[in-house]
Amino acid sequence: MNAVQLISHDIVPLTTSMTGEEALELMSDYYVQHLPIVNNEQFLGLISEEDILEHDIEEAVGSYQLSLQKPSIKAEDHVFDVMAQVARMGLSAIPVVDEDGNYMGVISQQSLLTFFAQSFSFAERGSILILEMNKPDYAMSEISRVVESENVAIISSFITSEANTNRILVHLKINKPEVHRVKAALERYEYNVKAMYTESEDRDVLKDRFESFMHYLNV
Repeated sequence: MNAVQLISHDIVPLTTSMTGEEALELMSDYYVQHLPIVNNEQFLGLISEEDILEHDIEEAVGSYQLSLQKPSIKAEDHVFDVMAQVARMGLSAIPVVDEDGNYMGVISQQSLLTFFAQSFSFAERGSILILEMNKPDYAMSEISRVVESENVAIISSFITSEANTNRILVHLKINKPEVHRVKAALERYEYNVKAMYTESEDRDVLKDRFESFMHYLNV
């Protein structure tokens, strides 16, 4: 999946003649705290809500001094690169530009969340387990062998790191709700199951896992 395929076409960029007040209204309408400024097709920069509040909101945004250094991504960039940039800079939206730096559109954090949910099978029926281990002990082939011995499949997985340690968290989404049986099998092979979630236990787990993944990209 490339960046161009995630563009939110409903979000309209700002022009240099628009006022800070108009920009704030659009941010409220789009549920974002960042919007691109465009002159025809030329991408000029990304303005934040904080930038506007530090200036006279009745003045045109083209006169503002922007705090961000024209953050953007290329149309062909992979979605993981998009996620990394958004996480690293704390953006609610990021512009997409072509090879000549011309504006093509913007990707919102909501678009990324939707892609992540659909592509990593979080919307599918099943359960989630989180294993804690040292980095050298990680081997997905071995973990899969244990899980599959219980007639269960891993349909999605990713790794997050614990800051300033050699420890990692392995997040597993399995295709069945029998999480306790899989947990017991993993523990027989001395895996530390730090947490587990079923559909009935935590409806906010998707958001939590997305935030963990974004934190991992930012490490």
